[in-house]
Amino acid sequence: MATTLGAFVASAALALTVSGSAYAAEGVLIVNGAEYKDPSGCYPVIWYPTSVTNHTDAIAEVHSGPNCTGLVEELVHPGQTYHSETAGSVFVL
Repeated sequence: MATTLGAFVASAALALTVSGSAYAAEGVLIVNGAEYKDPSGCYPVIWYPTSVTNHTDAIAEVHSGPNCTGLVEELVHPGQTYHSETAGSVFVL
């Protein structure tokens, strides 16, 4: 019984790990005119002012620092556009 339960727990944990790591938002994220199809991860902000338009099914986090560091300046929900003078990068899960 313990062996069967242990195997079940291990396989469930593996299934959750694999499915979580393969996720990317569906749609297009636009940062200063650059389009990223089905984005996942961190995207740089190259110039100011910054415009972030979110046409995905996920929330985009606008960070104050480069490489998605610093404070989260704004959460850009699907269908929204955000303008910033201080954004450093954008993260999409």
